[in-house]
Amino acid sequence: MIWWTIPEEQLLETAEKWKGVCWVGSRAPLEGNELRALKATGANALSQTPFGWQNGVNNPEIRWEVNAERQWWGETAKGIQATHDSSQVLGIMNMLKPHLWVRGSWPGEIEMLDEGDWELWFENYRGFILDYAKLAESLKIPMLCIGTELEKTSQREEDWRKVIAQIRKVYSGKLVYAANFTEFDKIKFWDELDYIGIQAYFPLADKHNPGLEELKAGWEKQMPKIEKVVRKYKKPVIFTEIGYCNTVDAAIEPWVWPNERMEVEFSEAAQARCYEAFFESAWPKSWLAGVFFWKWYPNRHDREPDFTPQGKEAEAVMTKYFSIE
Repeated sequence: MIWWTIPEEQLLETAEKWKGVCWVGSRAPLEGNELRALKATGANALSQTPFGWQNGVNNPEIRWEVNAERQWWGETAKGIQATHDSSQVLGIMNMLKPHLWVRGSWPGEIEMLDEGDWELWFENYRGFILDYAKLAESLKIPMLCIGTELEKTSQREEDWRKVIAQIRKVYSGKLVYAANFTEFDKIKFWDELDYIGIQAYFPLADKHNPGLEELKAGWEKQMPKIEKVVRKYKKPVIFTEIGYCNTVDAAIEPWVWPNERMEVEFSEAAQARCYEAFFESAWPKSWLAGVFFWKWYPNRHDREPDFTPQGKEAEAVMTKYFSIE
């Protein structure tokens, strides 16, 4: 195989990049200035995340209510519409990115134990994602993420192709699937979508407080695998999520939740270097159509540690690169 000898300039080129964040739906209606603070960073995109709930990784039942008043306001249909409309006025593109919340685990562990349960799970998942596809179409939201980190389901290629075909019947915007960084190169249905989506929590270092050059070297190790998929499917890539905690171990296992880092030393500098390494390594690639940083709150809070760059050195790094024309 000689795919790696193709010059960089021959890789897929994208138009203006999406400079995005993963927006956290608020408990109460927005007051008006929250999105202007995001716009001030140079951001031109955000993702909105309503939830469906699954009681266990082997349970095919999924619960969701698009219009449920019991949810946080920002995750309801009304909140999604208001956030979309308000951000659109500021030139901020929206992606609707429904997630499954799995009791006691995460979506990557969802796996049915027999064929009957698989059929039922996909029937339920189609109902869930089609409801949100219809909502996205009615609100004219231009991009829909059809699934996130469903790693043990995505190997069922034909089932997912059926899901995509049904989504296309009710939704006319762009489609992406958010594949875990351990999953994206195994998916075979990228040809049916508009983007290759990657949850880009790649490990970049094996020690605390790595330097910028070490972090950039960590990125260089990831590029060949990404570019091989780009060449095969000739689709641009979106990093549907990427993020780092403000802790000294941020680059080792970036996906680890903050509540598992409570005993780890805080470090805004380590988080900021992770952002800098991304912008110096992956961001300039011609195949990268956009990025969504996890995560951004309508109002800054003081819970620490956390993934958000708000009010930290990482926000300055993000603003520096997002503001470059």
